[in-house]
Amino acid sequence: MALMLLIFIPLYIKFLGIEAYGLIGFFVMLQATLYVLDFGLSQTMNRELARYSVQPEKADEARDLARSLEIGYWGIGLLIGAVIVIAAPFIAGKWIKSSVISGGTVQQAVMIMGMLVAVQWPLSLYGSGLMGLERQVLLAGLKIGMSTLSGGGAVLVLWLVEPSITAFFTWQIIVSVIQAALFTILFWRSMPRVERAPRFEPRLIRGVWRFTAGMGGITLFGVILTQMDKVILSKLLSLGMFGYYVLAGVASNVIPVILVGPVFNGIFPRFSSLVVRNDEASLTLLYHQGTQLLAVLILPVAALLVFFPYEILLLWTRNVDIALFASPIVPLLSIGMALNGLMVMPYALQLSHGWTSIGLFITVFLIITLVPAVYFMATHYGAVGAAAVW
Repeated sequence: MALMLLIFIPLYIKFLGIEAYGLIGFFVMLQATLYVLDFGLSQTMNRELARYSVQPEKADEARDLARSLEIGYWGIGLLIGAVIVIAAPFIAGKWIKSSVISGGTVQQAVMIMGMLVAVQWPLSLYGSGLMGLERQVLLAGLKIGMSTLSGGGAVLVLWLVEPSITAFFTWQIIVSVIQAALFTILFWRSMPRVERAPRFEPRLIRGVWRFTAGMGGITLFGVILTQMDKVILSKLLSLGMFGYYVLAGVASNVIPVILVGPVFNGIFPRFSSLVVRNDEASLTLLYHQGTQLLAVLILPVAALLVFFPYEILLLWTRNVDIALFASPIVPLLSIGMALNGLMVMPYALQLSHGWTSIGLFITVFLIITLVPAVYFMATHYGAVGAAAVW
């Protein structure tokens, strides 16, 4: 998926321009910020299905919990999409600053973003469920195929049909509908088979409410912490300069997306099942192997991004202006991403035991200190100042 981004982002900028790419960056930021409304449900699905996987006698209960979470998740997604569509005139007129793209086009793009959020929203729940069932290979195949169709198809649409931001987002909706259907079907086919159909059971949600509430708090404050710079900069900077910042973020996101995410996705469900089995020896060994693996993966890549940002951006985008404006931002974000990535293994171990309080307390403390710092630095020093806070 990250490879698709690396290949297609320069083409998006070529066909659309940096301001339109700023709108794509705004959508990514919006989607990540709205993840706070997940309320910890996707991580709950991951952990609980991993625990049920070593308790085959509870297959009925596992399916009922999945259906209960599914119904609530779809409802949340549809509500979020409707709110974005209704708020599109305000967002386009009062928040986004565009000097090239017309206000009407921006408003239309934001309305399509709302519909796209609604369609894509359940994918996180189904993906987490597949990871909990340890179907990472199936999930990887789905994501590879869909990201290729999404990115490659978008380039063809921009090239052969219309090079506009509305055409780009319309294609994303088409792909997302297909993706949502595939995820739903394959998730339920991966669940254990029983005689009766799954049903909505509120008591099962009440049974996991403590973990869900803790994860909801971590998600809420984690989203604020990780997206606050983009939210603030989308208001303070021009759409073009915001596009440079988003592009620098994509480069530094190589660390969490390519290196850290797959390790967490593979190890966390196994942690959870080992905790249920009370197999402390295997858990200890896997924990140490995971931390060593992350260090070996993260540190060399972070060093390249810190010391050679201009060269990497120029090689990637073939655009001197982009490399010039975005390269001072990349090292600062990359250092922050690398340090954050090294914390993933202890975080996964805590969650596998249902221990969410330490992550919640740390995140709240960081928000109290860093949100004012980001606003101050962004106001006085622009994009580079905001990145330095990381």
